[in-house]
Amino acid sequence: MSLRAAMTLRWQLVLLIVAALTVAQIISLLLFADERSLAIRAALGFEAAGRAANVARLIEEAPPDLHASILRAASSPLVRFDLSEKALVQHSDHFHGGLVESRIRALLDDSYSRDIRVELHQIEGQLMPLANLSREMTEMHMAMMRGELTAIEMNLSIAISGGRWLNVGTRFERPPIQWPLESMLAFALSASVLLIVVVWFVMARLTGPLRRLARAADRLGRGEDVPELPVAGPTEVRDLTVSFNRMQERLTRFVNDRTRMLAALGHDLRSPLTAMRVRAEMVDDDETRDSIITSVKEMQGMVEATLTFARGLTGSEPPERVNLRDYLGGLCQTLPAEVALQGPDDTELHLRPNAMRRALRNLIENALRYGQAARINWQKTGGEVVLTLDDDGPGIPEDQLDKVFDPFVRLEESRSLKTGGHGLGLSIARTIIQSHGGDVTLSNRPEGGLRARVRLPSGLAANTERETP
Repeated sequence: MSLRAAMTLRWQLVLLIVAALTVAQIISLLLFADERSLAIRAALGFEAAGRAANVARLIEEAPPDLHASILRAASSPLVRFDLSEKALVQHSDHFHGGLVESRIRALLDDSYSRDIRVELHQIEGQLMPLANLSREMTEMHMAMMRGELTAIEMNLSIAISGGRWLNVGTRFERPPIQWPLESMLAFALSASVLLIVVVWFVMARLTGPLRRLARAADRLGRGEDVPELPVAGPTEVRDLTVSFNRMQERLTRFVNDRTRMLAALGHDLRSPLTAMRVRAEMVDDDETRDSIITSVKEMQGMVEATLTFARGLTGSEPPERVNLRDYLGGLCQTLPAEVALQGPDDTELHLRPNAMRRALRNLIENALRYGQAARINWQKTGGEVVLTLDDDGPGIPEDQLDKVFDPFVRLEESRSLKTGGHGLGLSIARTIIQSHGGDVTLSNRPEGGLRARVRLPSGLAANTERETP
């Protein structure tokens, strides 16, 4: 059995919801991390632009002998300022640097007269911290960034009065996603456990009624009496339960009506048949009298067989759990010939003992009558018990293997009329076995003889499973 088939509906729904929420959380975290990175980059870019505008204003307003001091004071490990005759940026990137340029112009109260050039590009490959960082700052920076130094470098060239250029170089790294492993594990475990507990009990409202409905349908299929199921759960499950109760009521009423009809028919036929037999005794001609009496006896036998067949359709007998070897052993002791039994000693079945005894007796007597011997083997296969009954008879024509289960069907060769049967034995056997949720089939053995294969549910899952909400 595959893992998917073995999982209950409740577990499948819980895992599906947990998986969907996990994927949604991962996507949300990735989107949040990207938004966070963009926000930090924008803030750093505007901060660098503001510092560059202030330094440019100071350079233009301060005497030349203070320019070097202003540049030294403004520079930092992450931003470099330089005053040169040549612009560091040759071509401005208006598409990506437009906001930075606008920010600088606003701070300098300049419209479009001053030449301001902005260049932005992403640094790829192995990236080291800025060259003017100290060794301690470099190590601290690498530890903070966890070695993932992907960055965007921004270079500015601002035209200063006197024909010079203020060149600014800065870099801002993409901040790594700060996901501490311990915090993530604690969150994942607590959220998963809470989610599973909540969903588990919520799903009980759906799966509980479905479990009861499945067990009731299985019991009904085996012919057991099933009380009316309580209507509970979601609307769809409630409607399904109501439909099941209605179907069960109709089936029970149909079977009972048919059984009562057959019983009434049999009762009504007994009286005229008895009268016919009494009158037949008064016939003087011996041959005529014997012929009439034989016909009446045959009609009475058919009536009794029909009533027996009808009684086999009812499930009034309560089911019991039996040990198969002991059960078959007790049955075979009442037969006129010895029957070989072979199978596991611990095999148990949940069945109606008297009804199943009638079905198996019909099959075994059939094998003894036409096959001179009978051998029964059984084995457990999944949730079923398979019984095979072999004989050494002539077998049955292939095209008649299923037809012999029809009521009142008797074969003229291997199953002759001389046996005295009415053709209902196999029909009764199949009806009883099917009412237990199983089936019986016939096949000719390659080495000769007939094999009857009976499949019956063990009933373990349906009857020993603990009731869950």
